Amino acid sequence: MKDVIRHLEIHPLREMLYEELHSRPFQVIPSPARITHIALQVNEEQKRAQFHHLQRLHELLGYEIPERESHCYEQTFGELRIRWEKHLEFTSYTFINLAPQTPQDPFAEQGISVLPAGWLEQMPGTVIAAFHIAIEDAREVQEPEPNEVKPWFEQMRLVGSSPQDGDARVWTTFRLHSDGFGRFLVYNKRMSDSQLGRLVQRLVEIETYRLMTLLALPEARRTSPVLSDMDTQLAHITEALAENGAEDESALLAELTEMAARIEAFRAQTTFRFSASRAYADLISSRLEELREDEVSGHLTINEFLGRRLSPAVRTCNTVGERLEDLSRRVDRVSDMMRTRVEMAIQHQNRELLSSMDKRSKIQLMMQHTVEGLSVAAISYYLVGLVKYLLEALYGAGVAFDKAVATGIMVPIVLLAVWLATRRIHHHFHTLAESELPEVQARKKRNERRKRD
Repeated sequence: MKDVIRHLEIHPLREMLYEELHSRPFQVIPSPARITHIALQVNEEQKRAQFHHLQRLHELLGYEIPERESHCYEQTFGELRIRWEKHLEFTSYTFINLAPQTPQDPFAEQGISVLPAGWLEQMPGTVIAAFHIAIEDAREVQEPEPNEVKPWFEQMRLVGSSPQDGDARVWTTFRLHSDGFGRFLVYNKRMSDSQLGRLVQRLVEIETYRLMTLLALPEARRTSPVLSDMDTQLAHITEALAENGAEDESALLAELTEMAARIEAFRAQTTFRFSASRAYADLISSRLEELREDEVSGHLTINEFLGRRLSPAVRTCNTVGERLEDLSRRVDRVSDMMRTRVEMAIQHQNRELLSSMDKRSKIQLMMQHTVEGLSVAAISYYLVGLVKYLLEALYGAGVAFDKAVATGIMVPIVLLAVWLATRRIHHHFHTLAESELPEVQARKKRNERRKRD
């Protein structure tokens, strides 16, 4: 039975789908430890350059150089552990100093302290998040009071909580410090190395996703005033259309077209950013729930602080995105109104044109009847002349008759014959036109249905 699966057709992605759940495992982190996390926005070329840069680090430290690139690469170099992860918009490095010295200042030594000189400065990409995490073991060192923690955060206002139902204590400020990095201080009270690794991973994701979420806020602030101006402009256009005396519809239509193009340009620039902001905000909410925080007396918890500061920013981005979509729909509706007005104007012009054509046709028909009458007279005149030549020829051949009487008799006969022939020709063309009229009407109806579709 063990070999049954080998005889079945296997989906080519089956193994990848199994491995996806294990592609970014939680780390096992001892305490004490010093961690530095850096997230960088990169393009595809910079991602490849980062992997070559990582290979260079192996060469500098004297370790075997990796050949295959992966979404999550982790390697331990003695007391230094490095984790490199590739995400959709950014890549991240986590540097862990597994055996730090423990001076009085927990941030005097960081995760990047043991890196080769000059390697970090040459890293490709644009830094979006960079912060240090100092982990202390509260079972070995005495946990300080909040007023003793504050100098390590350069006297900034602290945010503190006791996550995992009080098994740890976390201090931070969510601010940049004088070294250009953010700071987290974690005191491990009763957590295992695996539990500590999961806590650190949640803190890392919360801080990184917080910054990625806020990337949409400058776009929202830049777009909102422009949308207000376009909203006012659209209101004026709609008001002009509502008035019977809208003076220049072509100018209004040109204005609408320009506005629609600007809206589509804004949508192209902001749609992905706003959607990404909502996705990152959802991830932050789930990570905050997993922290299971208890309050530290006199301090905001991480959940309370981010709920108070981050949620309004996310709602602002969502509101601007919804306003942009609403404005786009309104412009489409006004454009439909304009097209309807233009079509109605064209139909009115067509009716007037058809009416004038009908009048001209009647005049032409009357003229045609007049010309036909004159034509009958003219043709009859020439035919009577021919008949007269024929009678003279017969008289000259010895046939006795009165030429004047015979000519007079032939005149009404010729007139009647010419008139009958003309009427017959007219009737023939009239019948031909009537036979083609249904086909023309059916073709016209088909064209109208195509326009409506």
